[in-house]
Amino acid sequence: MTHSTADPLHALAHEHLPDGIAARWLGLLRPSLRLERATDADTPVGRLGGLPELPEGVEWPVWEGHGPLSLVASVDCAALPAAGLDIPLPTDGTLAFFHFDGRLDDGAAVVASDDPDSWSGARVVYVPAGTPVTRAAAPEGLPPYPEVPLAARLETTAPYPWHPVVYREFAPMPDDHPVWGEEFREAVDELTAGTEHRLGGHATPVQDEVEAAVARHALGCPPWNDPRIGQEALRWVLLAQFDSDDDAGMMWGDAGALYWLMRPEDLALRRFDRARFTWQCG
Repeated sequence: MTHSTADPLHALAHEHLPDGIAARWLGLLRPSLRLERATDADTPVGRLGGLPELPEGVEWPVWEGHGPLSLVASVDCAALPAAGLDIPLPTDGTLAFFHFDGRLDDGAAVVASDDPDSWSGARVVYVPAGTPVTRAAAPEGLPPYPEVPLAARLETTAPYPWHPVVYREFAPMPDDHPVWGEEFREAVDELTAGTEHRLGGHATPVQDEVEAAVARHALGCPPWNDPRIGQEALRWVLLAQFDSDDDAGMMWGDAGALYWLMRPEDLALRRFDRARFTWQCG
């Protein structure tokens, strides 16, 4: 089942923003697939937790020196209503998202976007359709998260107010620019309230724009005020985000979220080894 939430965003823009600015802001909206717990009336497109089906001969992903990663979610690309997205997701096969979640070491080791030595602690595994697979057994001491079936619906997303794409569209921006108006920002935030699992679209940050963290490490971690970071951030798109979720027993720090981003050209080539991970919490 799919539907769009573009109308609420259009209504909010025209209610809170001058007409010319509203039209330009609406041009920044991007489609996404919001993943929510499937009901009996839904056709599941994937799940949180559970055990992965891995190609024969492929071992469970491990962060060497630390231990196996946990399966966060898996999605059936053929079941996704992805035609409405603006990113080139595969049309078949399975995407599985793994993360070293700290359960094995009480959070001593952290996967960080600015620490290349930690990057193998988060992984995207793509299994093409037709690949012989086996349901993997859980690693010792790392029980799987409870399975939560997911349904997908098309949802239009708005950019974080301080995202580089906003600056590119409206610069120079005075401090009282309408898109930074408190009432407008609060109204937009209310539309994304609740648990947010998502494929594509604009990321919903817990703190600041997630693209900047990935862009900074792609540039070799220059100072945060380096203007190249904003430009590089425009080259990355959200592949997936997975929120903390009570139903699945998932808590990322203090009610945080996990994010995987890619360059569109790598996504089109299915180079999921080039996906980059970051996470944020309150």
